[in-house]
Amino acid sequence: MSLILYTRHGCHLCEDFEQELQRQQLLLGFELQTRNVDANPDWVMRYNDKVPLLLAHDQETEICRYFLDPQALRSYLPTDFA
Repeated sequence: MSLILYTRHGCHLCEDFEQELQRQQLLLGFELQTRNVDANPDWVMRYNDKVPLLLAHDQETEICRYFLDPQALRSYLPTDFA
């Protein structure tokens, strides 16, 4: 199971979100791709004011944004992960 986290450099909210998500990753074992939203003009247009944003690998399913919601994360993961 792979998830995508959109962040921005210098964003303290993003840093906090990523740190907590990494702790959850150790417990739950999912894969994580972190993307700097400013690295791609399409990402800026789509996610600019929505970071930090955690999406499923399909890039359509939003799991949570701004703050990590551990319950939403566990609810999204298949039962053999959570």
